[in-house]
Amino acid sequence: MMGKTVAAILALLLISAVGTQGKAVPRSAIELRCQCVGTHSRFIHPKFIQNVNLSPSGPHCKNVEVIATLTDGRQVCLEPTAPWVKVIIKAILDK
Repeated sequence: MMGKTVAAILALLLISAVGTQGKAVPRSAIELRCQCVGTHSRFIHPKFIQNVNLSPSGPHCKNVEVIATLTDGRQVCLEPTAPWVKVIIKAILDK
């Protein structure tokens, strides 16, 4: 009985972890840890990007984080080393 419960809980955790790639953690966790659980490196056309936030590395997170808000409201963490993301970062820093 106990083994089935543990197996069910582990299965639910595994299923929920699969859907987290490239998503941002809610804003309430900003000061505590990295916002990006994973990153998205495939190209997203600029017409689908509403806003881009750039978070430099620091004591809260060792990674540079690039979070794009899409026109449908979703937030996606972008891979900062992807060539097309580097172009976006350069455009932000040049402003």
